[in-house]
Amino acid sequence: MKQLNKRQIDILEKIPTKEGVSSSDVFKTFNQKVSLITIKRDLDSLVLLKYLNRKGKGRSTVYEKTTVGVLFFPLDAFEYNKVDPDNRNGNSDFNFSLFEEFPKYLFSDEEKDTLDVATENYKKKIKDITPIVQSKELERFIIELSWKSSKIEGNTYTLLDTERLIKEGIPAEGNTAKETSMIINHKKAFSFIMDNFKSINDKGITLNFIEKVHELLTLDLGVARGVRTGLVGIIGTKYRPLDNKYQINEALESLCKKVNTMDDPYSRALTLLVGISYIQPFEDGNKRTSRLICNAILLAENCAPLSYRSVDENNYRESILVFYEKNSLIPMKKIFIEQYIFSTQNYLIKK
Repeated sequence: MKQLNKRQIDILEKIPTKEGVSSSDVFKTFNQKVSLITIKRDLDSLVLLKYLNRKGKGRSTVYEKTTVGVLFFPLDAFEYNKVDPDNRNGNSDFNFSLFEEFPKYLFSDEEKDTLDVATENYKKKIKDITPIVQSKELERFIIELSWKSSKIEGNTYTLLDTERLIKEGIPAEGNTAKETSMIINHKKAFSFIMDNFKSINDKGITLNFIEKVHELLTLDLGVARGVRTGLVGIIGTKYRPLDNKYQINEALESLCKKVNTMDDPYSRALTLLVGISYIQPFEDGNKRTSRLICNAILLAENCAPLSYRSVDENNYRESILVFYEKNSLIPMKKIFIEQYIFSTQNYLIKK
């Protein structure tokens, strides 16, 4: 997407989602610090860039933010989360049309080129690795993924304790049984993914596949299997996920349908990473499930999987909250690109 100037970003910020405003309405919010002609020129540019739709004619003309304008609205996750949840201007309700209107490609040409070059270099590195090296690299990756993905959820296992648990089966002293199970479950879920690439390639991502990964991730954690039937709250946000089982199922089906029409593996993986987290289909373990399903897509497409080893946990949480409340992909996309390049440089994983 083309880089927007600060004024254009401010204009997008002032236009509510799913609500039309006139050029005069936008102009008034700038307190005459800029001319109406300039505002109209910026609005025209945003229409050309598909960030806005223009409706009506003459004095009845209004501008509405498009799904592209919502998804690619540039936001700083840290600055956004400085404001208390109840004082932020984010959305509290689920956006029913979001996944149906997702574009097929979420990355700019420049971003896609960066990811493709990283993938090609990665494929050259893993082409001739021996089975012994592959086995060791896979074990190392699983350890680091299990540790960091669990740490994002508040697990206090250290990396070394995670290594001891996965390699030797020895739980860490001072950690709870649930923390131990969370670590072990990542290994089980990842092994299931490694054994089921044919299913992904033949059928795409299905609701049954997502539910199975979730089931493995939440074994012995007291989490109900399958799509939840009641409310679920999220700490730090006023966003309220759907609470109707049938609507949750429809949202998941819509997500899977969209992902399975995408040609670009990076767009598919990122859509699942944010989409499952946004829908919150299960009682618990939603973000863990999204991270593993994201990797299922990447590995099935012969791309590098993400361990998230170098990600800042707070930045990850803040970035997904931005998607919940504003539906902006920008912070999570930045994390995805950084972690993907990190993985291509640090791992040797073949499916």
